[in-house]
Amino acid sequence: MSDQALFIRDLVTQNREPLDFVGVAARYNNDHLALSGITCRFEHGTSTALMGANGSGKTTLLGLICGFAQPWKGTISPAPSEKSVALVAQQHGQRAWMPVTVQDVLRMSRFRDRGVIKRFGPADRIIVEDAAERLEVTDLWNRQFGELSGGQRQRVMVAQAMAQDADVLLMDEPITGLDLPSQETILRIVDEERRRGRIVVISTHHLDEAEICNQVLLLANRLIAAGTPKEVLTNKNLREAFGIREAHSDDEDCAFHDERSEGAIHVFEDHGHGHDHAHRH
Repeated sequence: MSDQALFIRDLVTQNREPLDFVGVAARYNNDHLALSGITCRFEHGTSTALMGANGSGKTTLLGLICGFAQPWKGTISPAPSEKSVALVAQQHGQRAWMPVTVQDVLRMSRFRDRGVIKRFGPADRIIVEDAAERLEVTDLWNRQFGELSGGQRQRVMVAQAMAQDADVLLMDEPITGLDLPSQETILRIVDEERRRGRIVVISTHHLDEAEICNQVLLLANRLIAAGTPKEVLTNKNLREAFGIREAHSDDEDCAFHDERSEGAIHVFEDHGHGHDHAHRH
């Protein structure tokens, strides 16, 4: 193993304390209930998919994990401030105006550890270059960020999050609307970061995305079901969460299949890019 590979391996968090939600509730800005009675655990070395319709509380739950939103009731332990968190927010081209290069965007990831003033050192360079290589954006190094395609921009933003070397990696619908190669690259990273020992949490509308994770939380402003994909992604649970249609016409009990079936519906709704923001206290 090369010196660089050893260095990157040793970066993986030694803080193995799981993240526990107990009876957590949160409100929207309009004071309506966004989430109620959420009890679950996020373990290091695991990936979790948050699945549900628009407005079901997925983005709110991500906000609670990273401290952008505060619980109205219940407890989160350890507190979000006690774990480092990197968030890849939903991408709608909102950063396309940024007059910066890909190199600039990736180097920003190291501000948390070294500040704006401290010199960008050899360790920072190794971390950033490793993230760029894994997300296949090294050839974009000197390109203007705003000139990139949606898939390229998203891969750069995932690389930026990875280079923060955080305990927890959060992604809000990371592959929605992307080209297939970008989707495959990002889903590979979800599994790799989980194997490296991080807590990885993604929100999604896609069965294919949820099925690669260790755990699925199915939400409808409350917890419909939690467990492995095979336990959670049943027709009964999915109909309750989405309120629309059967996930599979041939099997009443299970929408998850080890082998793909032509009858399976893998995308549950067109994504309207709705956000669900919890009220902050």
